[in-house]
Amino acid sequence: MLTLDTYSDQVTSYVSQDGALPDTTDMAPSFKKTVTPLPAATYVLVEIPAPHVLLVTMNLAAQMNALPMKAVWEMDRIWRWFDNEPELRVGIITGAGTKAFSAGMDLKERQKLGETTDYPTNARLNYPSTGFAGLSRRVGRKPIIAACNGHAHGGGFEVVLNSDIVLASPNADFRLPDVLRGTAALAGAFPRLCRTFGLQRANLIALTAYTLSAEEAQQWGLVQRIVPLGDLVLEAVRMAGLIASMSPDSVIVSRAGIREAWKTASVERATQITGDAYADRLMGGENVKEGLLAFGEKREPRWVPSKL
Repeated sequence: MLTLDTYSDQVTSYVSQDGALPDTTDMAPSFKKTVTPLPAATYVLVEIPAPHVLLVTMNLAAQMNALPMKAVWEMDRIWRWFDNEPELRVGIITGAGTKAFSAGMDLKERQKLGETTDYPTNARLNYPSTGFAGLSRRVGRKPIIAACNGHAHGGGFEVVLNSDIVLASPNADFRLPDVLRGTAALAGAFPRLCRTFGLQRANLIALTAYTLSAEEAQQWGLVQRIVPLGDLVLEAVRMAGLIASMSPDSVIVSRAGIREAWKTASVERATQITGDAYADRLMGGENVKEGLLAFGEKREPRWVPSKL
């Protein structure tokens, strides 16, 4: 069985020692990348740094990865594709540059949106149902790791709050500045703040524009690991690769069960909902048979794409 430490040996051929990702278009890997083509993108970089792992980088470093509305809708499309692509199992979201994960929405553009017809009517002033960056309200099927490489403010913080695992560089910080601008964090932050931090800490963050440091975010349970900036993406790829080495069916069902418990008041009701939705298909699927067979034969399992 792979561990997070041993998995790094298997991804070094895809990620250089300094954490820089190669141009995947020139790679000749021994693994099948995707069944369907990678979606075209203007505002983000879309890469496959390791088997079954998707890396999406918000590529607007000059404006601290503050996203215009077209970028938000572009990312919604990419993450929907990710959930439907059978060869992909884990996603990573990060930001370009060394200063910001994402500063949230592009406020300058936001001021102009009500006056232009350059956007679809439903997109001009509204996010998709999946929220900011297609992630802040996403339910989805597959896990997302946030690799926070700097400021995660506004919508950027909302993305982090809804991520399944959070890694951060020492210079990362987290803030909702909306009360300073006359806006509100309506892309999913409020209930997730309460679930993650509790009532009083949620109020401190939301009502005072409190800046949460990486160390404090780790102490409060939001950040799982603090990683040097130069190693952050590599560490995220290592962790994603570890998850991707597990049964894709088990990962999907385990994540669904945890998220159901997160949003459902009754733990028994959450258990029932998850079981009703997945138990029969999970236990009757190919991957559970392969996992048990591999265990008996003392070998690594050969997982197939999830059909859940």
